[in-house]
Amino acid sequence: MDSQKLIDTAQALVVKSKGILAADESGGTIKRRFDSINVESTEDNRRDYREMLFRTEGVSDYISGVILFDETIKQNGADGTPIVKVLLDRGIIPGIKVDKGTQALPGSPSELVTEGLDGLRARLEEYASLGAGFTKWRGVITIGEGIPTPYCIEANAHALARFAALSQEAGLVPIVEPEVLMDGDHSIDQCFEANEATLKEVFANLSRQGVMLEGALLKPSMVLSGNKAANRANPEEVAAKTIECFRRSVPAALPGIVFLSGGQSDEEATANLNAINERANEFGAPWALSFSYGRGLQAAPLKAWSGQSSNVEQAKEAFYNRAKLTSAARDGVYVP
Repeated sequence: MDSQKLIDTAQALVVKSKGILAADESGGTIKRRFDSINVESTEDNRRDYREMLFRTEGVSDYISGVILFDETIKQNGADGTPIVKVLLDRGIIPGIKVDKGTQALPGSPSELVTEGLDGLRARLEEYASLGAGFTKWRGVITIGEGIPTPYCIEANAHALARFAALSQEAGLVPIVEPEVLMDGDHSIDQCFEANEATLKEVFANLSRQGVMLEGALLKPSMVLSGNKAANRANPEEVAAKTIECFRRSVPAALPGIVFLSGGQSDEEATANLNAINERANEFGAPWALSFSYGRGLQAAPLKAWSGQSSNVEQAKEAFYNRAKLTSAARDGVYVP
């Protein structure tokens, strides 16, 4: 394991003013996105859409890395250039989602556990040889009646730590994603409790499995009210609760936190990230507080594109604009 390479890559991913584009939608997710604009989810359409984003002029000023899906990291662009090279030539670090999705947790079927550890070592070696610099694994924590259970949190934390240790062994920076879902009518305080319990268990497992925090990143959810809650917290309260929760549970050795947008609208995800960074700038935070957004960066360009080659420039402009605004929020200087 080249420790310095891992440290350098992790720091490059959370450098000032930049964040990560999550373009690692599974087959089912990208189909739902394409269905919303009446475009068939074919391999060529998926490639054309993603390549359009990656080739957007100037976007590397705001995007440090891109998380790819297995299909995409092995694809060539329309002109025959490997997608990985398209990114590297722009100074953008290619990454790869390596989990195999969620299944019902045995013994607690209303909760989920992520699969994909079998054969992971070999897959990581392949992805490293294809030019990946980092990896991502998502665990899912649901808030509801009597959940999350300590069993679910521990099962997902253990898998995240196994993934992270194997990634570092392969020379790849792991992005550890314990997502506490915003689905439901829970309060921001319930979200705080679930996030704090989850993060403490995740870092305990990372420590036990020898993961070097300086060469890893965290991709968590913000501390939010449920999306169906009656009085949802405003960005200032989200920022205060998120920073308090993370100061309690995330070690200072970690170089950066890249928040997921997780079901928030473009505007909500940007406003909340900005408020978090404003508060961090005011009180000081030991980690870079950046973004790893999928929908928060892609909703506007996807709608603008709508599968039409005549709309490519308009879609690129929409993507560039979302990246620029999100970069401003990452620095705490966003103005709606």
